[in-house]
Amino acid sequence: MEEFKRKPINIPVVSAEQQADGAFGACSEAEPFALMVLGDSMEPEFHDREIIVIEPEGLARDGSYVIAFHNEEYTFRQLVKRKAGWALHALNPAYPDHPIADLSCVKGVVILKKQPGRRKSVKYYIEPEKH
Repeated sequence: MEEFKRKPINIPVVSAEQQADGAFGACSEAEPFALMVLGDSMEPEFHDREIIVIEPEGLARDGSYVIAFHNEEYTFRQLVKRKAGWALHALNPAYPDHPIADLSCVKGVVILKKQPGRRKSVKYYIEPEKH
């Protein structure tokens, strides 16, 4: 099996205090950024304290894991297409889904996850680039 080598991604690290405006303003709109999963709403796929990398210009489609600005806050959910339209879906059934009018609230697509402190614990959510 051919192994893919990825170029390192430079990810800006910004403290919560620097994000007081509630936006990702310290990052260029096109730069990937990392967030830490907090809580259990996306279990069993994503666990508390895992790191996710977001591609702001990623293609959001049915089944994508996304960061969205909904109800005046950022949320991490799976984007799902339903007969009635789009919804932000929590994988944990204890949390409700949130219907959305369109995809304008989607601010980025998850491209990978990693467990802190474990180098080999990376899972990609996009196809690796072939060089």
